[in-house]
Amino acid sequence: MKRSDGMQLVLVAAVWGASYLFIRIAAPAFGPVAMAGARALLAAAMMAPLLLWRGLVGETLRHWKGITLVGVTNVTLPFLLFNYAALVIPAGLSAILASTTPLFAALVGVMWLGERLTMGRMAGLAIGFGGVVLLVADKIHLQQGALWPTLAAAWACLCATLLYGFTGNFTRRYLAAVSPVAVAAGSQVVAAVLLFVPMLLAWPDAPPSTRAWSALLALCALCTTFIYVVFYGLIARLGASRAMSSLFLIPPFGVLWGGLFLGERFTLRMGASCAVILLGCALTTGLLRLRTPGSVKLET
Repeated sequence: MKRSDGMQLVLVAAVWGASYLFIRIAAPAFGPVAMAGARALLAAAMMAPLLLWRGLVGETLRHWKGITLVGVTNVTLPFLLFNYAALVIPAGLSAILASTTPLFAALVGVMWLGERLTMGRMAGLAIGFGGVVLLVADKIHLQQGALWPTLAAAWACLCATLLYGFTGNFTRRYLAAVSPVAVAAGSQVVAAVLLFVPMLLAWPDAPPSTRAWSALLALCALCTTFIYVVFYGLIARLGASRAMSSLFLIPPFGVLWGGLFLGERFTLRMGASCAVILLGCALTTGLLRLRTPGSVKLET
């Protein structure tokens, strides 16, 4: 792997890790629904020129049914769920919970597509979800008034990653031949259409601050439009599996940005839970492979 590609992998993780920081800043000012609509609308406006420049409008229209579903399961609902979670839990915790996406993708692949469940993948799923339990169990000591909102926010994150896992399998099965740019841009347009009226109805009475608008614009420009172009370039050069390895660095960056810019507290239990979840993801995706009982091999 070239050094420039390695640096871009880190850049992808750093930018996507920052998305939870931006959501945490903007969501309280806009509200979950209004922010989801504004984010989809701005992202669609930013990605539309790319769609036109690449000459992909016709391809997008030909596959509108599949892209519409992706717009619901990969954009509309996850936007709403993560925005809601950001009202309650820290950005770092959202980033760690979001790292369960490969686990849900593997689980959906087994249950829906009949993929083979090897011993290593079974171990990875068990370890990964055990890390989630360890992470959420840390909140049981909270008083009842804070406990249930926190658990609801955690479940919202997990529901969003389940949707991501479903979408990944759906896209691989039904939209594999469609340009990723067409799917990405088209799904943002779908979400913008679906959320436009709810956004207007839920728009806050108090105008969002300049800080909130800046966070929302950064979320759309950096974490959606710019980094998608970088990520798809990595997929073309390195292949999907190596490009996806950048996802394993997102939780550390999410925790780092939350600590630096929002003063969020990082506990030892959060660190241990993150490590356990990432180990489970590595086994589930095949980055680590079980060779013999008690040993693993790092896949290169």
